[in-house]
Amino acid sequence: MMEAKDVTKHYPQGMRLVKALQGVSLRIDAGEFISIMGPSGSGKSTLMHLMGALDTPSSGQVFFQGRALHLMSDRELSALRRERIGFVFQFFNLLPTLKAVENVALPLLLSGVNRSKALIPAYAGLERVGLRDRAEHFPDEMSGGEMQRVAIARALVINPQAVLCDEPTGNLDSHTSEEILKLLQSLPEPGKRSVVMVTHDAHAATFGDRIVHLRDGLVEAEERVKEKRFAATAAFTGL
Repeated sequence: MMEAKDVTKHYPQGMRLVKALQGVSLRIDAGEFISIMGPSGSGKSTLMHLMGALDTPSSGQVFFQGRALHLMSDRELSALRRERIGFVFQFFNLLPTLKAVENVALPLLLSGVNRSKALIPAYAGLERVGLRDRAEHFPDEMSGGEMQRVAIARALVINPQAVLCDEPTGNLDSHTSEEILKLLQSLPEPGKRSVVMVTHDAHAATFGDRIVHLRDGLVEAEERVKEKRFAATAAFTGL
């Protein structure tokens, strides 16, 4: 599904060169839920950005479904991000002037889908995450957990092959975080959709199938999660 081969990422910061990644190799199979864990500055967000075609490596190669990203044109990379990868971020990134259903529909609207047609899967997406009754509300009328569920519905509206989550619970309280993690755990599809979650939280990481530990831009260790936590299959309420 996704693979990084001996990837490095260096960038200047003032008079020094920051080595965010120093030769990372990682393969993520279709249907896997991978947690990438490490302290601040370990390179975990940088790695996710490279695998999601949001940035390019200084050296090494990144592949998505067997295709090398460095061989794709800017137009192809844009289409990849828009049509095949869903992104979920710590601070939600919802547009404040759009209602929840409009925020969910936004990726389809940007792809040229007619508004009336785009709203159909957008409403269905909100139903899936338990927020159909909040469809007409604006972000400032919702809780943090509700906004993150809207962001997840937005990531799923394109039916992506991969969902990449950068600290998706970092701005939430512990109860809300638990519910969001259960929702994320329900998203992978065997042989199809993969989920990659970057986190510094050891508890959150255990919701994945496999935990990749990064430190100082290198893979320090990998481990399989022996006992998977409860994977929710129904919509969640009360966030």
